[in-house]
Amino acid sequence: MNQGRIWTVVKPTVGLPLLLGSVTVIAVLVHFAVLSNTTWFSKYWNGKAAAIESSVSIG
Repeated sequence: MNQGRIWTVVKPTVGLPLLLGSVTVIAVLVHFAVLSNTTWFSKYWNGKAAAIESSVSIG
């Protein structure tokens, strides 16, 4: 393990919950930001298909 000496400073019983908790908080914040700043993401989570807004004409 590259950073194995960190556990001489921070106990694993404290460090691991803090690490996992911070990852969880960051993931929730990212999901909240995407949900509040887009219109399609909440529809996607609810199972609705995305509407095609423009068609491509070839030729």
